Amino acid sequence: MASSVLFTCLTPGCPRHALVEHLEIASYFIQNRGFSFGISDVTPSAKLLQHKQVLLERGYAKCNEYIEKLKAGTLQCQPGCTPEETLEAVMLRELSGIREQAAKTCFAELHPTNSALIMALSGSKGSNINISQMIACVGQQAISGKRVPNGFENRALPHFDRHSAIPAARGFVQNSFYSGLTPTEFFFHTMAGREGLVDTAVKTAETGYLQRRLVKCLEDLVVHYDGTVRNAVNEMVDTIYGGDGLDPVSMETRSKPVDLNHQYDNLRAQLPCGDQQPLAAGEILSTMETLLQLPEFAEARADFKKDVTAHLKTVTQRISRLQEKYGAEHKDLCKQIECISREQLLEFLRRINDRYNRAVTEPGTAVGAIAAQSIGEPGTQMTLKTFHFAGVASMNITQGVPRIVEIINATKTISTPIITAELRNNTSMEFARQVKARIEKTTLGELSSFVQLVCGPFSCHLVIGIDTARIKVLGLHIDLDSIICSILKSRLRIKANQLHAIPKKSRIIVRVEATRNATINAELSRLATTIQNVVVAGLPNIARAVIAIDDAKQPPTYKLCIEGYGLREVIATYGVVGERTRSNNICEIYQTLGIEAARTIIMSEITDVMEGHGMSVDWRHIMLLASQMTARGEVLGITRHGLAKMRESVFNLASFEKTADHLFDAAYYGQTDAINGVSERIILGMPAGIGTGIFKLLQLHADKQVPDISPTIFHELKLQPFA
Repeated sequence: MASSVLFTCLTPGCPRHALVEHLEIASYFIQNRGFSFGISDVTPSAKLLQHKQVLLERGYAKCNEYIEKLKAGTLQCQPGCTPEETLEAVMLRELSGIREQAAKTCFAELHPTNSALIMALSGSKGSNINISQMIACVGQQAISGKRVPNGFENRALPHFDRHSAIPAARGFVQNSFYSGLTPTEFFFHTMAGREGLVDTAVKTAETGYLQRRLVKCLEDLVVHYDGTVRNAVNEMVDTIYGGDGLDPVSMETRSKPVDLNHQYDNLRAQLPCGDQQPLAAGEILSTMETLLQLPEFAEARADFKKDVTAHLKTVTQRISRLQEKYGAEHKDLCKQIECISREQLLEFLRRINDRYNRAVTEPGTAVGAIAAQSIGEPGTQMTLKTFHFAGVASMNITQGVPRIVEIINATKTISTPIITAELRNNTSMEFARQVKARIEKTTLGELSSFVQLVCGPFSCHLVIGIDTARIKVLGLHIDLDSIICSILKSRLRIKANQLHAIPKKSRIIVRVEATRNATINAELSRLATTIQNVVVAGLPNIARAVIAIDDAKQPPTYKLCIEGYGLREVIATYGVVGERTRSNNICEIYQTLGIEAARTIIMSEITDVMEGHGMSVDWRHIMLLASQMTARGEVLGITRHGLAKMRESVFNLASFEKTADHLFDAAYYGQTDAINGVSERIILGMPAGIGTGIFKLLQLHADKQVPDISPTIFHELKLQPFA
């Protein structure tokens, strides 16, 4: 009964009142029938248990194979990973796949009336992971994105052998909540549960403070009558709100105020073509152009015309395909399936134009406060965790609340600075290695086979043996002379006459003199350690570069993921496509590419973090935040220091943080406050200049001289003003 009701109310052309009635019937049906959840809903079938056992045996065999390869030294390392890190990455991937496969089997085996399945599929609560954990397999327990670490002497728990890497010894739970956990599985599960509780407690305080800062910095941003977004002192933050001036509340689809397909189908259902002459496929677009010349569309928005044109092009293609398929002899059939008359097209344009015009943001809308709430609220649902960088197992990037805080604070030194560099020849592994060698920092210690202190009867000196074979393996274009130049440019204060190269033996001799503070032996001992840190190749601020492989394309493509700072130097490196190289460090983007690039990267980084957690925030809110952070020509963080540079109001700053300090300084220096912002007016009990407070009414009296002002709407329409 419920399914037929829902099907009936979703048919095209169903009036709104009928839809409400149908939904009320469905609601009463569920209230009377009830919805229960019992042990029978999570009891696994014999077939499911059998399939789970096959999955476990196959997964365990794969893991044992990886462990044996590591012991034999034949495990192929992933880019930028040691053999041990590679083993952890492949085993974590393999064990996580077992639970995913079990979840798919659960969905296939469960009856459509299963309560857990209904809840997960309808979206009311839960997901496939919850069902899998209850019925089939709890799965791998992860702590900080990795398998359970060693808590005792080379093992996670004393119940396992030392150095054991089997799934059960590192947090894999093969039982379900239905079958019950073993003591070791239960202990591992509580470890992962503790991390979740700590995350929840920490992020509550973090996101609460984050939202308060956002609201305080954005609260007085308002859309004005000219479509611009301005602050309390009338400074322009955005020339047009969101780039199109539309209100996010009015969006029917993602970033569009009208669902064109739905409106088109609805129009054809309500106003059938009937006896009207349908337009031929080639006439639709030309007729649309003619209709748009009518006076009622004189002030139509450009995006309305663009979107309608794109939709009608697809309609034209559908009609053309129908006519080709059925031909002229089946005109009536084509007309029933797909056709549009001139009258229908005119009504369609009117409806869409009306919806686009109604979607324009009203002047006075407090878009700043709305943006702050729209970004801050989803932050409470994020988890504090790191994600692996796409294509590189060894590179973690900070995500979730910590990353949002980094972006909004405009932190100069971020936790995981990553530069992604596209290559000019992205299909050659050898070319990628050469570019990697130019970028990645290589120190003298990495290239030296030995650093030896030699004391003779007449002199003491330092001998550095250079490993030429390693230089060739790494693909470095350096020799003894370039190494000596690097040593001279370093901060070791070594002069040219103190260095001597022996090319035949690939050695460098360093001689030093005694100083007031140290003897020759002491100087050489200090130098033996510090000289190994001299950078002889690559960029000094780059910790490492990893070649990321995209196997999805054929042939595979390569790019560089670079950990560290130095975007300007990476862009200037031969072999790198500078136009397609980007960093996740906003301050570095600003210093290298300018304020507009910084604004763009703020928007894209926040969007990436939100989408990584499965959340969708309208880009108009994120764009407004980025515009506010960059409106002054520099990147300002949403902090007390950034707020002081954005605002000149004493009361606004005092209402945020360090109240006494701001009031004392203002009194001492005799500062003034224009009382224009929201916080200041609330403090003094005045109406704020947002919403209906954005305009003022002018009252005219017939017996008094009217000042010379521009004519109002009342004069133009010949209406009497309010008494």
